Amino acid sequence: MKYSDVDTPSVLIDLDIVEANIQKYQRYCNSIGLNLRPHIKTHKIPALAKLQLAEGAVGITCQKISEAEAIISEGGIDDILITYNIIGEKKLTRLLALAERVKLSVVADNQTCISGLSEVFSKSNAELTVLVECDTGAMRCGVVNPQQALDLAMAIENLPGINFGGLMTYPPTGKWDSVNKALLEIKGLLEDKKIDVPVISVGGSPDMWNADKILVATEYRIGTYIYNDKSLIERGTCDLKDCALTVLATVVSTPTPERAVVDAGSKVLTSDLSGLVGYGVVVDFPHVTISNLSEEHGCLKSEVPTGLFVGQKVQIIPNHACVVSNMTDQVNFVKKGGKILSQKVVARGKVW
Repeated sequence: MKYSDVDTPSVLIDLDIVEANIQKYQRYCNSIGLNLRPHIKTHKIPALAKLQLAEGAVGITCQKISEAEAIISEGGIDDILITYNIIGEKKLTRLLALAERVKLSVVADNQTCISGLSEVFSKSNAELTVLVECDTGAMRCGVVNPQQALDLAMAIENLPGINFGGLMTYPPTGKWDSVNKALLEIKGLLEDKKIDVPVISVGGSPDMWNADKILVATEYRIGTYIYNDKSLIERGTCDLKDCALTVLATVVSTPTPERAVVDAGSKVLTSDLSGLVGYGVVVDFPHVTISNLSEEHGCLKSEVPTGLFVGQKVQIIPNHACVVSNMTDQVNFVKKGGKILSQKVVARGKVW
């Protein structure tokens, strides 16, 4: 298959860039003695997870049980951390079945969550490691102070069927000093109670090149680095040449010389602005802005003539690659020499 054979809108994945991104960040983690546990929510494809593992990742991160079930469906992946509170009988039953197939860890930030985990796993031979999720400033999930972290860790230690495995946080961007201080205080409290803290898991793509500044961390979780996107370009985390995922679109209308419309709207590019101006970067047309989207239309404009014509195909680097990955059933792997192969997005839509 060639570019001319690819119908639009379609998602293209440049495998050369993918491999370079994986290798570059693995080398960085190796150089600072930090374990890497990639988050597969960005790509949702077992073959890419296996590439990450082959380069040295210690395991993978998933956000939901169904995502983990899908990513191990082709075999070859056996160490998973699910960074989400697992609540409810149906989910716990599926979690147990998953733990019988792979080495599994989860996170928790409340008593209800760990009680449910213990109730199910204490009746089985499966092992489950639980990390206490800590809010270190991002104001998402997580216990909000060191005493709560200690209390929850001690509760995990005293419950049957589950094991305390350490701490996990999604830190706020650029707040290394405060994150270090918070995690060190929690770690100290736990160790004073003779509770070992083998894992301190942190993450986040925007701060990926500052992972060495969170000195207490033992592993880093990161997703977007495999593809990169406009949001990371704007933050200075990567360059345009490091972006492996693009949306191939066709110009379907040029109402004026300064305007054009492509066949990729919010159903492909998503409406995620990520605090940016416009909905992506039109490759080779830096003067053109994707000003607004409807479901099936991407509206482009420029202060000068766009230089685009009806029937022309353009590539767009989206604002947020992770969300785009979940919008289509398949993507197109672009290999050396321009060969294009269709690839199913195996964990697409797995949100349970």
